[in-house]
Amino acid sequence: MEIGPMNMQVLDARRDSNGGYKVDVSRGERIGRVSSEWFSRPADERYLSLTELGRAVSDRAERSRTRVVESALVHVEANRNDPERLALILP
Repeated sequence: MEIGPMNMQVLDARRDSNGGYKVDVSRGERIGRVSSEWFSRPADERYLSLTELGRAVSDRAERSRTRVVESALVHVEANRNDPERLALILP
């Protein structure tokens, strides 16, 4: 199998007067799937800025806890009354 030459286009990253990078919206495309995935998220997971997303990730990291346990001590339990539900039991 032969692979042809790759087409690559390098664009200049120009900054606007505020110091941020200029975005050329005419070059983009709308991908409906991405938009629908964003709208289907719960309201508290829709981030409108990277600052909001970064803050949420930092807050989640501060609340998270890590614990190392032996895998032999971890059990999975099932209940006959609810066969589709499994419980993960940690020591």
